[in-house]
Amino acid sequence: MRVLIADDEPLARARLATLLAGASDVEIVGSVADGEAVLTACADRQVDLILLDIEMPGMTGTALARRIAGLAQVPQIVFCTAYDQHALHAFELGATDYLLKPVRPERLAEALDRVRERRTARPPAQEAWLRARAGSEEVRVALADIHYLLADEKYVALHHAGGAWLIDESLRQLEQAHGSRLVRLHRNCLVPRQRLLGLKTLADGRVLARLAGTEVMPEVSRRNLATVRQLLRAPGV
Repeated sequence: MRVLIADDEPLARARLATLLAGASDVEIVGSVADGEAVLTACADRQVDLILLDIEMPGMTGTALARRIAGLAQVPQIVFCTAYDQHALHAFELGATDYLLKPVRPERLAEALDRVRERRTARPPAQEAWLRARAGSEEVRVALADIHYLLADEKYVALHHAGGAWLIDESLRQLEQAHGSRLVRLHRNCLVPRQRLLGLKTLADGRVLARLAGTEVMPEVSRRNLATVRQLLRAPGV
């Protein structure tokens, strides 16, 4: 079980890591302090469970849970907080469990058991793939590994961590086939929805999209800006 710890308090993260050390089937794949780092981690690696604080700066744990629900691969969430008034809302958001700080070892063990039960009952998610050309070879690329898709006059380039490959489908064809997973930023650019972190407005009025896993920030057209903003704000995205 691949676990991500998310808490803005270093001591709280360290305590959870210590408690998890006793679980033989647990691998800690990250320890982060804010919501954007959580989204980046989920985009860059497989995460089965997030131990998530509710009161974090920038993006609260409950707001983050709504964003996580829209990812292609949705990890389970166990909230860890010093306050009990958020419990009902947490379970409405689909949380597997709700732990009060300081987290007791026996309660964490119970939460992990619930996570394991859900993992056993949950059908495996269907992965989406695209075909690309790397030189003279044809390769399959998981949609989750793509940073963005950029169209030129003659081709569409698939950009990923290792560089860029060409694909034969047009952006319109990709949008029709994977519309629920892709977001149009511009007439020449699509991005996987799970990559979208936020927006940056420049002094000249242009708006750029901040994407998980890359420093490249594609421009968002005025035509698509309202839709992108709505996606970032909407529950379940």
